[in-house]
Amino acid sequence: MQQADLLIFPEWLFTAHPSENSPYGECHSDYGVAVKDGQIVAIAPSNEIKAQWQSDNSETHPGKILLPGFVNTHCHSAMTLLRGIANDLPLMEWLEGHIWPAEGTHVNKQFVYDGTLLAAAEMLRCGTTCFNDMYFFPEATLKAGLQAGMRTSAGIIAIDFPSAYAQSPREYLDKGLDTLSRYKDKPNAKMMLAPHAPYTVGDELFAEIAALSTEHDLGIHVHLHETAFEVASAVDQNGKRPFQRLLDLGVLNSKTLAVHMTQLTDDEIQQCSDLGVNVAHCPESNLKLASGFSPTTALTRAGANVCIGTDGAASNNDLDILSELRSASLLAKAQSQDATALNAAQTLQMATYNGAKAIGWEDKTGSLHLGKSADMQLIDLNRLETQPCYDPVAQVVYSASRDQITDVWCRGEALMRDRTLKTLNEAELLATANAWHEKIRA
Repeated sequence: MQQADLLIFPEWLFTAHPSENSPYGECHSDYGVAVKDGQIVAIAPSNEIKAQWQSDNSETHPGKILLPGFVNTHCHSAMTLLRGIANDLPLMEWLEGHIWPAEGTHVNKQFVYDGTLLAAAEMLRCGTTCFNDMYFFPEATLKAGLQAGMRTSAGIIAIDFPSAYAQSPREYLDKGLDTLSRYKDKPNAKMMLAPHAPYTVGDELFAEIAALSTEHDLGIHVHLHETAFEVASAVDQNGKRPFQRLLDLGVLNSKTLAVHMTQLTDDEIQQCSDLGVNVAHCPESNLKLASGFSPTTALTRAGANVCIGTDGAASNNDLDILSELRSASLLAKAQSQDATALNAAQTLQMATYNGAKAIGWEDKTGSLHLGKSADMQLIDLNRLETQPCYDPVAQVVYSASRDQITDVWCRGEALMRDRTLKTLNEAELLATANAWHEKIRA
């Protein structure tokens, strides 16, 4: 009999791991998982697990489904402190008239640390164990995310304009690379190069980003084709669509995570597949800012890797991946006029395995698979709102809400049990949020 640190026996288990017979993952009933040293060491029918493994921590969860933790592939975590500061506005008016002025006044290292802790708490309560961030002071983002126990990918932010964080493109890159050197050996930490967008980053800086990506084997996380206005303005200014400009500069490849992508031609969709460009779909932020609709059905059918992001809480206005899943699937069906588009398992995989792949962590997280990290969540489907349950995977995507997520683990460590956060103090977070609210409102 082998010894495990944790044994879990849910009513259902969804792997999200692609296989030849089940490209979007398998759903099992009466299965168990054994965890040791933070890794999944066995997934098998319950009777086999019980025959081979023992543990002082053995849990049975009737009515619950065990899933990989969600991977939020695009967010600006610290912007939780700007949640609701400006609503019902188009993107550029929202940015130029409200967000950028507020950031110019208030953003500093403490703002980013406090805002990211608040975001981490919300994301954990929404089943997210891994997030990929783009914001100033990435060292503060990493500190907060790791304090919460989450897998944290922070951006080496780069823009052509000064901010409270850096005064020049060179300073942005130097500070980011210094942070990379300090965090590169921490198992829950990762960094990507993060040029903000084609309208805030010039050719010279993009070219250097491409070179650094090759030199340091870093991914590139960039807003791209977010609105029709962005694309039209770029064509007016330099005669190129932003996608083509970044392609010419060597920015687009399999290490690239392109965010939003609401304005794509058929040729660009095929190029995403051919080049291996990953697409972060943020359906609810796109809807709220009226940015447009990412052609997710066409992208996935072309073979592109599409994943899910929430964007920041200032434009969404939450960090709820479950809500994004339902919106993503329903939008795809309506947009393509095909009810079979983005089925439940495929959509759930977008928020797990596909997200991990997009940020280069698919060998560690994103699916329940032998040898991977025990990054997991339990969702209670034994609620009035999700009963009767004929198809647990569909019930998660189309019916469940975030308050049904009861337990979350990352690397086998319990980060939430029975809706109670274990690594963060809710009362302290609320007090900090209220203090920032009074300061910003004043």
